[in-house]
Amino acid sequence: MTETLSLTAPRYTGALPPARFNMAQYCLEAAARATPEKIALRVVHDLAAPAEAAEIWTYGGLEKAVRAVAAGLLDGGLKPGERLMIRLPNTSDYALLFFGALAAGIVPLPASAQLTAREANFLLADSGARAVALGEGMEIEAAETQVLTPADIARFKQGAPLSSYAATRADDPAYLVYTSGTSGNPKGVLHAHRAAWGRRPMYQGWYGIGPEDVMLHAGAFNWTYTLGVGLTDPWANGASTVLYTGEKNVQVWGELMARYDATLFAAVPSLYRQILKYCDTELIRGSALRHGLTAGEALPEPLLEEWRARTGRELYEALGMSECSTYVSTGPGMEIRAGSPGKPQEGRAVAILPVEGGSDPLPRGQDGLLAVHRSDPGLMLGYWNRPEEEAEVFRGEWFIGGDVAALDEDGYLWYRGRADDVMNAMGYRVSPMEVEAALAPHPGIGEVAVTELRVRADVSVIAAFVVPAEGAARDAQSILDFAADVLAGYKRPREIIFVESLPRTANGKVQRKVLAERYAKH
Repeated sequence: MTETLSLTAPRYTGALPPARFNMAQYCLEAAARATPEKIALRVVHDLAAPAEAAEIWTYGGLEKAVRAVAAGLLDGGLKPGERLMIRLPNTSDYALLFFGALAAGIVPLPASAQLTAREANFLLADSGARAVALGEGMEIEAAETQVLTPADIARFKQGAPLSSYAATRADDPAYLVYTSGTSGNPKGVLHAHRAAWGRRPMYQGWYGIGPEDVMLHAGAFNWTYTLGVGLTDPWANGASTVLYTGEKNVQVWGELMARYDATLFAAVPSLYRQILKYCDTELIRGSALRHGLTAGEALPEPLLEEWRARTGRELYEALGMSECSTYVSTGPGMEIRAGSPGKPQEGRAVAILPVEGGSDPLPRGQDGLLAVHRSDPGLMLGYWNRPEEEAEVFRGEWFIGGDVAALDEDGYLWYRGRADDVMNAMGYRVSPMEVEAALAPHPGIGEVAVTELRVRADVSVIAAFVVPAEGAARDAQSILDFAADVLAGYKRPREIIFVESLPRTANGKVQRKVLAERYAKH
């Protein structure tokens, strides 16, 4: 008889968080009490400077600063439940403000510093943020919104700390992140405080982390990948984190691993590729690194094999999404099967549902929509003011994010791609419609379609296919320059391809996948 059950339990089976739960308290309080002098965070600004020149935060000092920022936010007029948009450069203040807001019961909205003013204005308006923390030289149309300056944040850090963390419930709103939406504009993903607890299956299912570990993360403070993997999880385990904010030079990573005794390193696959090309891998071989961690995009088999051969270390992959972080992974003690991101982590309830509809899991080996049970504490509360889009991603008790995959007989997941056209750019989900809408006003563009284009067997970029406006010159550089003014760096097309017409379906819908297949470079 054909097996029709999912490979995991019908609902989340891990331990659930207590009813009263504050994310900042969960991450910081225990270590601050048990090991107040232990280094929680080391921020390296200049690798050429002596090691002791790095910015150092002990658990005791960090927790006190976070509670001081929390008190400053509340004294400044913000109330629990209100949104605080964070638009700051890559400094420790970003983390202090994010966790300080959580400690006060305020809902932070971390925004990338790469966003243009137009993109930042949309987030501010859509979120209804009560205040925005704005770095020097960064633009935003604040209108009636309260603006917090770097001087305000400095004053908060010097103030008296909040006496106790906000008595939030596990299901209370904690933070709001934005990801690409089907409408062309980004949509807000609202997470509860329990989201930090929902990351617990990752501790051993992906990281193999403990209090003696040192996590080196290659991301910036203002990236949710860094806030989660680089800060939230190491601190919840009493481990230490190293972040680098200096000049961008891929050769620093091997040196940072060696100098600061990093035992774990997290980055996207494209950075691992650059490390292998430009870095002295003997530094990594001789370092304390146990293994690398990667997420955000698929890990190509040749890259995995080269990393193993040249560093003597494993590289563990995870698959996740903004709505639920990572929930499928490989990890220490687990067989890695090249091409698969691994298995659902312990306790997770994951299934494959029919693309055409229905909530009964498909048999093993069949392709369908990857689904996570809504009982998972890591799953979002919902989309911010997008009830129609939210309704589309739930089928009964299952959340479906649009990824097509299959689970094999041994429980390994095999990712097939997206059911929609959302692109993956350097680990970020990007809507082609958002990029198309931004490019359309260019006077040289008559029509435009944007898609992910494979330029090598293991490399894809965002490409814009342009039908020139009548009488317009085919000026690719002009379009690229225009894109630089209206789109964040990771959203900009890397290639402009001029075409006579765009392929369409019988009802007029642009066939982006046809373009991707037609122009792919194999």
